[in-house]
Amino acid sequence: MTDFDEFSFLSDQAADAGLTVPIPRGERLSLTLPDGRTLSALRYGDSAPEVTFLHGAGLNAHTWDTTVLALGRPALAIDLAGHGDSSWRDDAAYTPRNLAADVVAALSAWTDAPQLLVGQSLGGLTAAPVAASAPDAVSRLLIVDITPGVDPDAGPTQVRAFFAGPTDWASRDELVDRALAFGLGGGSREKAARGVFLNSRVRADGRVEWKHHFAHLAAAAANDTGSAPARDDAVTALLSGAGWDDLAAVRCPITLIRGERGYVTEADAAEFARRLPLASVVTFDSGHNVQEDAPVELARAIAGLL
Repeated sequence: MTDFDEFSFLSDQAADAGLTVPIPRGERLSLTLPDGRTLSALRYGDSAPEVTFLHGAGLNAHTWDTTVLALGRPALAIDLAGHGDSSWRDDAAYTPRNLAADVVAALSAWTDAPQLLVGQSLGGLTAAPVAASAPDAVSRLLIVDITPGVDPDAGPTQVRAFFAGPTDWASRDELVDRALAFGLGGGSREKAARGVFLNSRVRADGRVEWKHHFAHLAAAAANDTGSAPARDDAVTALLSGAGWDDLAAVRCPITLIRGERGYVTEADAAEFARRLPLASVVTFDSGHNVQEDAPVELARAIAGLL
């Protein structure tokens, strides 16, 4: 698969969304971090990025493909540490602030102007300390369906249950079946298969595993095995708790988009507005993964912020 073009799906994704748009040039980027880890990203278009995207837990940069197509602007989508083609952390410490340090390095290396920073779920929690610690690199912050106050025993339980299964599989078809059984995958087997293909890899022994570290951490937590970091419920820890201080320190404009059927309840959105009275809050008819449920509408919202 070394000669596989990971951007070959873009035309199909545009067609699925009813888009008649030019297909941008896609490029895989790689950055060696000071500790030797590798951070990977996708760059779309021929000009310097105007928008940078950060995905949620268990996803990867390709989750933004259709949104980027609909937006039609040069963009950067980063694989957070432990996801996609980026290195796993030996300490399994995927806290938003740790992830944010990598993103700040990426913005310094791969952008030449302040970005509209878009983060969904874990990416949204990560985007806040990025904007707070590197104000010159971020012009505006768009958080998608997450707040620091989200109840970890509500929506995120689905994520934990989905990833707390086997850590390897006989085929990608088995992963597609599991995604569809959990109501994930974008609503069709074709879309689910595409997502699974871009988010999994075939090992040397022929078994298939998720690219991201979270599946292994969730499985270890479910089985109460592995190292101490693995025994912690990583998804629960990351989708709840800290983060209000980072948001309070952000000086650029902030917008929250919540999915009506997502993780952010009306009460969560009200608390967000109370703590950040200058921020905007918008509700979309979507689930948690707004970028996959309503990518064209999300692109319109981003274009309006630009």
